[in-house]
Amino acid sequence: MRKSVKWNSPLYGADEKTYFLSVHVFGRYIKIAFFMGAHLKPEPAISSKQKNVRYLHVREEDDLDEAQFTDWVKQASKLPGGKM
Repeated sequence: MRKSVKWNSPLYGADEKTYFLSVHVFGRYIKIAFFMGAHLKPEPAISSKQKNVRYLHVREEDDLDEAQFTDWVKQASKLPGGKM
């Protein structure tokens, strides 16, 4: 797995051109983008204007389902990534 930083956000992928996940921190939550999230089972709940992208928003007061998040990351890492 490769890590890069673009637009002040870490991106994770198989190589320097394709990524499956990014993390962006806002004042009230962390936005995790799964670039091929429409192919995850179950899909993360927040859709995007981009066809395949799905988001997970994590707020400080949220109970993060760690098992589901781990499963999504494992699934996403096996899908073709988004080209950046």
